[in-house]
Amino acid sequence: MTLRDVKVGASCRVKRVNGEGALKRRIMDMGITKGINIFVRKVAPLGDPIEINVRNYELSLRKADAELIEVEEC
Repeated sequence: MTLRDVKVGASCRVKRVNGEGALKRRIMDMGITKGINIFVRKVAPLGDPIEINVRNYELSLRKADAELIEVEEC
C-alpha cells in the first residue's frame, strides 16, 4: 500500500521510501522516514496534491511522490 492509497482522515506508518538519488533524498529531507506516522488531512479536488501532517507540520505532496512511499495502517 502506498501513501496515495490512504483515505482522507486516516493515519498510517511509513514502511519504506522507494525511489533513487535526489528524489529519495528530497522526500527524506522533508521528514518522511521509516517508522514515522503520517495523517492525511485532505486531497485537492483533482487529486493532486495531497496534504499530510508529518512530524507536527503540514506538507503537500504530488501523487507521483506519494506513490513512492510504502505505508501500513496504524
